[in-house]
Amino acid sequence: MKSTLALLLAGSAAFLTAAFRPAETPKIQAPHIPFEGMLIGDLPVVLQASFKKDTFNLAKYGAVADGQTLNTEAFRKAIEACAVGGGTVLVPRGLWLTGPVVLKNNVNLHLATGALVQFTADRSQYPLIKTTWEGEDAIRSQAPLSGVDLTNIGITGNGTFDGAGDAWRPVKKNKLNETQWQKLVASGGVLNDKKDYWYPSAASLKGNQLAAAGKPRKSLNPADFDDIRDFLRPNMLSLTRCKQVLLEGFTIQNSPAWTIHPLLCENITVRNVTARNPWYGQNTDAIDLESCRNGLVEGCTFDVGDDGLCIKSGRDEEGRKRGVPTENFIIRDCKVYHAHGGFVIGSEMSGGVRNMYVSNCTFIGTDVGLRFKTARGRGGVVENVFVDGVDMTDIAGEAVLFDMYYAAKDPVPLAGESMAPPVIAAQPLNEGTPQFKGFQIRNITCKGATTGILVRGLPEMSIKDISIENAVLESKKGLLCQEAENIRLKNVTLLSTETMPVMEVQNSRNISLDGIRYANGADLLLRVTGDRSKDIRLTNTNTKLAKKDVQLGDKLAKKTVTVAQR
Repeated sequence: MKSTLALLLAGSAAFLTAAFRPAETPKIQAPHIPFEGMLIGDLPVVLQASFKKDTFNLAKYGAVADGQTLNTEAFRKAIEACAVGGGTVLVPRGLWLTGPVVLKNNVNLHLATGALVQFTADRSQYPLIKTTWEGEDAIRSQAPLSGVDLTNIGITGNGTFDGAGDAWRPVKKNKLNETQWQKLVASGGVLNDKKDYWYPSAASLKGNQLAAAGKPRKSLNPADFDDIRDFLRPNMLSLTRCKQVLLEGFTIQNSPAWTIHPLLCENITVRNVTARNPWYGQNTDAIDLESCRNGLVEGCTFDVGDDGLCIKSGRDEEGRKRGVPTENFIIRDCKVYHAHGGFVIGSEMSGGVRNMYVSNCTFIGTDVGLRFKTARGRGGVVENVFVDGVDMTDIAGEAVLFDMYYAAKDPVPLAGESMAPPVIAAQPLNEGTPQFKGFQIRNITCKGATTGILVRGLPEMSIKDISIENAVLESKKGLLCQEAENIRLKNVTLLSTETMPVMEVQNSRNISLDGIRYANGADLLLRVTGDRSKDIRLTNTNTKLAKKDVQLGDKLAKKTVTVAQR
């Protein structure tokens, strides 16, 4: 008989939608076919939300579905009435204009098919509050849809939330064609001095200029931000310290900033949710799971202006002080269209990330496919990440990216054919030194990317223990591996098209390249540079298809690379 966790991992909808279990539900360990042979961890059961059958129709609390009447008070009354004993607040078909909506315990906000909740573009309706922004405490405008310190809540149904994000977001001229730009300028707002950036208001422009100049306001007093309030874009759906959360079925679009942001939440189920934002919308991540534990994300479709499926845990010192990792999540059967990254960890991961299981996902047209990013100063440990079954096409950058230089100048320009290793000075290890270790990725394909695999660690902290198995990656460049340790590629096809090494290894050690396939006639199969490179093994690979098999950098002994012909 299958265990409870095996049923969960195998996709038993009946199990996942059952009434929530009591908090003392034991953790149960079991294998699962997509991750067979891997450390499945000790994943707990995801506790489910459950609601009484009592229904509270929004229209009975004075709401008018004419797209003109502001229904903020009607939403408040309906939710408060429902919260007394628990149940469902029903939003019928129609266009419901409203200001911020605040959830309560034991309430399921259900959007009927055809229901459109339109959040007002009147920015004054969203008061300034103390919250977080990109992993740090901050003053921002109140989220259109929010809940704090709640238990047993839901947002369900087939309706749509629209966040009026165009009233908040600045737009670069080069993101639009000329007709779109002229229409935007004619709509109001202000331009910067160069006339290449549009802002919704003078307050928005002022706030953005202060941020660009490196002069952000550090106060946590809302009154200190009145003159730049329009700059303080809210996340659209913000849930903080909530437990037993169900998000299912709805469409959420046109967000001012991050779209779905659970922070310090537990037992989260996100199922069949669609998030849509303009591709030029800055900071409009689809979902950011920050310092959350125990959850399932499945069957979702995302098409946004920033990262798609994103895992975070706080930024720099504040994130380390909070010390709460995002952990124990299953993410499966999701599609990501336009986004900066398909599945992303970071860069704000200072509290750590662990026990992530990703399977059967499709990324179409994202900038990067699997994107793991951090930087010096972040700190935090990312470990035990398992990926099985990801298919990608039309990827602008890297299909698979491990990068410890996020938001920094590229330390490795690789100009021309120079074999000189990049000059990257090591820094002392400290609490701000991040770590990536323990990734297992298999059964992935990519048709079209700039780089197949990029692994780029720090001189003082290599990226460790990465396994990539059974992959077919079509890209301009194949593999670039820098400052890494214990990296294993097995049965990986690198169909690179540029006349450069199919694989480049720099200052890395214990690298296993087993069963590598590549295009016939490649100029060079493997180049190894860097005086710290050692124990590079090329096995079960037909090296005769390349004009030259191995090229070593200066001062590297021949024994640095072992080639075993099959």
